[in-house]
Amino acid sequence: MLPDTLHELPREERFAYAKLLAYMIQIDDEVTIDEMTVFEQRLGTALLSPGQRREIRTYLKNPPTLKECLDGLGETSGRLALRDAALMTAADGTIDEKEQLTLEEIAKYLNLDEGIIDRLLDWVMAGFDWMQDGLDLLNVK
Repeated sequence: MLPDTLHELPREERFAYAKLLAYMIQIDDEVTIDEMTVFEQRLGTALLSPGQRREIRTYLKNPPTLKECLDGLGETSGRLALRDAALMTAADGTIDEKEQLTLEEIAKYLNLDEGIIDRLLDWVMAGFDWMQDGLDLLNVK
């Protein structure tokens, strides 16, 4: 689990965070097992009520607009959502152009510098390499 403070944020912001992840997971019209795994892990970290979790899952088939997702985010929840959206979209091993452009649009909305997406994706890849090193140490395939 990633160490962060997501669970300390107001419930409304945690819901907006999860809504943005639901939006991002389906943006390339393909939801992979790896992306869904990250989505479910992060949804668990958001500590939403069972009813809110059900509502978030409906967004997988009927997503809100990006604007609707962004409107409920605060500064911290927005940054955590951007970080985890980068992690989730890269989980399948590729970032397509639509995912990249949307990540950049979110960063712009959050008033983050232009290079943040590249740095986040570098962080994601370093994390994937780190996890693979752990599997290699144990000879686990």
